[in-house]
Amino acid sequence: MKSALIWGAGGGIGRALVKQLNDEDWTIYAVSHRPGAQNLKDLTPHVFDANVAVPFEVQTVVSSVSQEEEEVDLSIYASGDIVSIKTAEMGPDAWDQIMDANLTGAHVTTHYGLPLLAPNAHLVFLGAIRERLRLPGLGAYAAAKAGLEAFVDALGKEERKRRVTLVRPAAVDTEFWEKVPFRMPADALSPEVVAQRVLEAHYQGHKGRLELSD
Repeated sequence: MKSALIWGAGGGIGRALVKQLNDEDWTIYAVSHRPGAQNLKDLTPHVFDANVAVPFEVQTVVSSVSQEEEEVDLSIYASGDIVSIKTAEMGPDAWDQIMDANLTGAHVTTHYGLPLLAPNAHLVFLGAIRERLRLPGLGAYAAAKAGLEAFVDALGKEERKRRVTLVRPAAVDTEFWEKVPFRMPADALSPEVVAQRVLEAHYQGHKGRLELSD
């Protein structure tokens, strides 16, 4: 049976990925740090609470999964956060919050998770079409997603025996829109569509950038 490790499983896209993988009989290890994320247990018994930017918490998850799985076939980084605060008002704590969820956590989970992954494992990272994010109040979020792209590009060159994919979806209908003063586009993708497209790309042997604009 194939196994997947999903960081950020409590968000809209993360939960949709867990559900689809569960429907396809994967063994799923779901990691979240959101209130109420324990409801993921209706989809998988393997649910962990961890802050993706805290090395000890990530190491604890990896150690626990290693006791169940010899190696993991698919790793998905779907963690993220957003705020809309202009630079003049954004203090270091708010900046760190966005960087931790969107960028630092990607490094920490990859660094400690790589030894757990199969030699031909697929690593997937959820980014965004960052060119559309350069709006007032979104400086930290846009910078984090741009940094994620650079990190994933370099990782793909380092891990040549493994597939590395950066997913760049357009607007997605998740709770993120409740945190920003912008109207959600009428053509926003559903989390379920994003999850389906990600897994289709996995099965098709995709690596590199995956653009999801419709």
